[in-house]
Amino acid sequence: MKWQSVLPQHCILLISCLLMALEAVPIDIDKTKVKEAHAEGEKVENPDTGLYYDEYLRQVIDVLETDKHFREKLQTADIEEIKSGKLSRELDLVSHHVRTRLDELKRQEVARLRMLIKAKMDSVQDTGLDHQTLLKQFEHLNHQNPDTFEPKDLDMLIKAATSDLENYDKTRHEEFKKYEMMKEHERREYLKTLDEEKRQREESKFEEMKKKHGDHPKVHHPGSKDQLKEVWEEADGLDPNEFDPKTFFKLHDVNNDGFLDEQELEALFTKELEKVYDPKNEEDDMVEMEEERLRMREHVMNEVDVNKDRLVTMEEFLRATEKKEFLEPDSWETLDQQQLFTEEELKEFESHISQQEDELRKKAEDLQKQKEELQRQHDQLQAQKQEFQQVVKQMEQKKLQQGNPPAGPAGELKFQPPGEHKVGDAPSHPAGGEQPLPPGHVQEPAVRTDHVQVHP
Repeated sequence: MKWQSVLPQHCILLISCLLMALEAVPIDIDKTKVKEAHAEGEKVENPDTGLYYDEYLRQVIDVLETDKHFREKLQTADIEEIKSGKLSRELDLVSHHVRTRLDELKRQEVARLRMLIKAKMDSVQDTGLDHQTLLKQFEHLNHQNPDTFEPKDLDMLIKAATSDLENYDKTRHEEFKKYEMMKEHERREYLKTLDEEKRQREESKFEEMKKKHGDHPKVHHPGSKDQLKEVWEEADGLDPNEFDPKTFFKLHDVNNDGFLDEQELEALFTKELEKVYDPKNEEDDMVEMEEERLRMREHVMNEVDVNKDRLVTMEEFLRATEKKEFLEPDSWETLDQQQLFTEEELKEFESHISQQEDELRKKAEDLQKQKEELQRQHDQLQAQKQEFQQVVKQMEQKKLQQGNPPAGPAGELKFQPPGEHKVGDAPSHPAGGEQPLPPGHVQEPAVRTDHVQVHP
């Protein structure tokens, strides 16, 4: 269906790869099997855009795809209409069911963001900020209306995704540069821990690995005739003398949408990258391989993608094959032939690392002090508890020495001396069955007859 190809093309670039064209199949796969899979409508997993709202983005487009009116409008919309927000206004004309589903998706996304914000606030123990304030940092939806999905939400989603994707490659390059500087920083720090003999041995090993990594077959200029013919011959199994750019384009337009997207282009560079990188080799860094792939794709896009929509049409591709650079390209410099950072940049990076380490060290010291203080308080409480128990023990012993039975927890006697009864066990009235005397009367003592002697 035309919609399934047009939608990804506009959205991959401007709506953060919305329903991005089907992910390119590796170029060494049998192309007949690729076509059969497509003909049968086999679903190919869309690549992740790398955006933190990627799932929300895809769900919104999946729902919009179900509306016939919106689908028809997108088929005829150009890039400027999408970027300007004109397409977003068509949201008012979609069916009630679609709008209801979009409302539900937005409420779920707002709830997700609030959970993230709460986790962030809990982690820093900062109760001075509210959710509404922090929601402002998310620019892909209208946080002032958390309940319904409006044209403004679609417009913000498109603009945020477009902006984020434009900066995505730049961010990846910056992260890679930090990765390389960290590698060098750690290597130098390790060398400082070695004696002179071991240090020289490590330096020799490092230089040997660099040389071994750089000893690889020639890498063709990405997008040149030599590079494409090598794919044509080795990956596609075709006669290099019969190379035809138009056939090549159709062959590697895996999803038959009329475009070569970024993933389909990157698949073309696999053979070149395999010349330089092997995951089995210690000297080859696979992170560097992915950076090399990104550089190759960016280079071809800059040379071929005339309208800068991050897609290559058949017309753009054929026009590029007519240029002098296609037939006689300059040599391609791989990463190992380039200076990735200067000494000044490395020193600045190390200074930043040192500052972070100092901050972490200070936090660790503060935590250690808190731990010691808690331990001191615990020890003090334990000492007080032992002192109290000792006093109680001494009091019990003193009572025993004085002939008083030790008291129980509630002060009751633990045992009764011989001849005594517990309260409640005594007779209710005097021995002999006599009744109690009235108040004011004193009972005369009984005369004991057992000791009285009677004289005659």
